[in-house]
Amino acid sequence: MLAEPADQQKLLNLADLDAEMGRLQHTARSLPQHQRIAELMAERQSVADSLVEATTIVDDLGVALRRAEADLVPVRARLERDRTRVGDGSISDGKTLKGLIDEVARLERRVNELEDAEFEVMARLEDAESTAKEMSARRDEIEATLRDEVGIRDQKVKGLSTEAQGVTAARKGVASTVPPALLVMYDKIRAQRGLAAAKLHRGRCTGCQLEITVADLDSYRKAPANQVLRCVECDRILVRTADSGL
Repeated sequence: MLAEPADQQKLLNLADLDAEMGRLQHTARSLPQHQRIAELMAERQSVADSLVEATTIVDDLGVALRRAEADLVPVRARLERDRTRVGDGSISDGKTLKGLIDEVARLERRVNELEDAEFEVMARLEDAESTAKEMSARRDEIEATLRDEVGIRDQKVKGLSTEAQGVTAARKGVASTVPPALLVMYDKIRAQRGLAAAKLHRGRCTGCQLEITVADLDSYRKAPANQVLRCVECDRILVRTADSGL
């Protein structure tokens, strides 16, 4: 392909702008906030699951505590009645009195058992409520941190987007001055290799960083100034400059 040297030089400007755009896109994708946000979202889900579990346990233990308290009410009432009967002297029959005293002892043991069970449920409920409170506080802490990280990310992305818009506008301006056929070639190579045009600098392709052979340098030297050169190693467009070594 033939193109004026000045037009070939424009390809280097395009390559610089495309490289800058690539850098901006890479920076946007590689922001540390992306990973931090993902970690926080995963932790938030884990804490939310733990909070649901803890809340369920609290609810279940609340039901168990009310049941334990309800079980104690009739036993305590009966124990109080029997103690009153034993103490008021209303029972004169010795055998009946002994049976009632034995019943009082049995009821006292039963009350102790039920109270122990109640205390155990109360202790478990206290632990579960503490866990639920901790999970709730941790969830709120994660939410606050997540909002901060999202805000930082969005601010950085906005700044990079503004820069990218400037690069896009500059590229559009340069591309509009490049001959269509040359631009098509450039864009095709860029789609395949990323970097489409590179300087021929002191006998080296700055695209693949390989030295050009003596024979190839000789052919480049003999080529007309308006002939578009291609690197024999990476197939990128080679743009000649004063430092090409030709």
